[in-house]
Amino acid sequence: MSSSGGPLARTTYMHQEEGAALTSDVTTLKFEDFPPAFKGAVLRPGDDGYSQARQLWNMRRGDDSPALIVQPIDVLDVVDAVKYARQQSISIAIRSGGHGVDGHAMPHDALVIDFSRMKNIHVDPETGRATLEAGILLGEMDSATQEFGYAVPAGVVSETGVAGLALGGGIGHLSRRFGATVDSMLSIEVVTVEGEQLTVSADSHPDLFWGIRGAGHNLAIATSFTFQAYKVGPQVVSGVLVYSPGEAIALCSGIDAAMAKSPRDLSIATVFTQAPPLPGLPEELVGTPLMLAIVVYVGPVEDYEAAMTEVNALATPMADMVRPSTWCEANSLGDLFQPSGRRYHSGGGYAAATSGELAELALNLVAAAPPPTSPATGCLIGFPMLGGALLDGDEDSCAFSRRGAAWLCETVAMWDNDGADDEFMNWVDDSVDAMAPYLTGNGYINLTADRGAEWLPGVYGSPEKWQRIVELKRTWDPDNVLSYNKNVLRAADRDRL
Repeated sequence: MSSSGGPLARTTYMHQEEGAALTSDVTTLKFEDFPPAFKGAVLRPGDDGYSQARQLWNMRRGDDSPALIVQPIDVLDVVDAVKYARQQSISIAIRSGGHGVDGHAMPHDALVIDFSRMKNIHVDPETGRATLEAGILLGEMDSATQEFGYAVPAGVVSETGVAGLALGGGIGHLSRRFGATVDSMLSIEVVTVEGEQLTVSADSHPDLFWGIRGAGHNLAIATSFTFQAYKVGPQVVSGVLVYSPGEAIALCSGIDAAMAKSPRDLSIATVFTQAPPLPGLPEELVGTPLMLAIVVYVGPVEDYEAAMTEVNALATPMADMVRPSTWCEANSLGDLFQPSGRRYHSGGGYAAATSGELAELALNLVAAAPPPTSPATGCLIGFPMLGGALLDGDEDSCAFSRRGAAWLCETVAMWDNDGADDEFMNWVDDSVDAMAPYLTGNGYINLTADRGAEWLPGVYGSPEKWQRIVELKRTWDPDNVLSYNKNVLRAADRDRL
């Protein structure tokens, strides 16, 4: 959309669908006329640095080869790349951290704008406002904000790109205390698909600001964000508790009531899995179904035991690896469970409550999971607790849906060879279906693979919210230039067939 509100001219854009043959008209073009004024790196297959640049967290898409990867060093470079794509009538793929499960950041034959060289970040030590460019990773943001004792509520894996996370909503260990990442977003700098630079906030293009907080991957290209950070750490308490199946069921039978009496500074994520070789875990338990509880407490370190009183009364762990730590250490615990370089598939949603019955189902599902293809974790079902400040937020305040989000449910498989794709992916899909009666129907767009056009509208909550998102897409990107994502326009058009 232009500043005058005029629509874009209708154009047919070339886009490589997942699962299609890895050939297209784009391959023969090779973008040889890409603007020479572009200041950043311009990488084609065979160039030094190309192979490293195209690597993704999810190696299930590791064989995809973009036709051109451009790495802007400033916003003007982004504008040049977007205007070039418009002239060529091609779609644009965007990479921030490359941590999305669908592998949309580096599609085969695509033109990719890779933000990995845009790493500027500024933290105001007085106000806690943090402004950062779209190439910043979660671990880098944590390190920068912690220099002044702040943290932005965000995700739990340090290699995640902040941009992709924030555009989809953003949840993690601080959600119960401070809400979602989008709740802390003050403004965002974007380049539209017309190549126009805009500042988007509650006071500037408020409709786009509503949509970009949850459906942002579909609407514009984010170049920088300003967040309100909060005082956290640097000393916190974090680690892992290990529960036997029986104790896990006992804990989950009462944890909703226990956490309602516990301070919001306490976050717990339960993880059902075939036990990985964790430090301190008896060797004979490795590979057996059990439950891990990832604990993060950001209140005064000396108050941790009191904060855990209600939870500890429910069940006794077989191993306790919770210790004082820094916030940066606490917020990288997830790195252990989802390392880069493996093949991934995931699915899930929200649960309004947990229970012993749901825990028993999760234990049975992981017991039936394919065996791990390496010593690391193979399959898991995680239930990070949300609620608290996240549920305090208004469901209609932005595109991100939070209705009923007391818990996130995330089913993940990871493996190491393409011959096992069907086995592991089918386990995820079957497990998601088995848990569907316990879930709310809406969900968190970032932590599930795309399940198709019929599924997507429900993720955002109500039909009214979905319609508003569709209208924003038709206004700001009617030609679907930003099509490498869980795509609103394809889903909306399918609805009309």
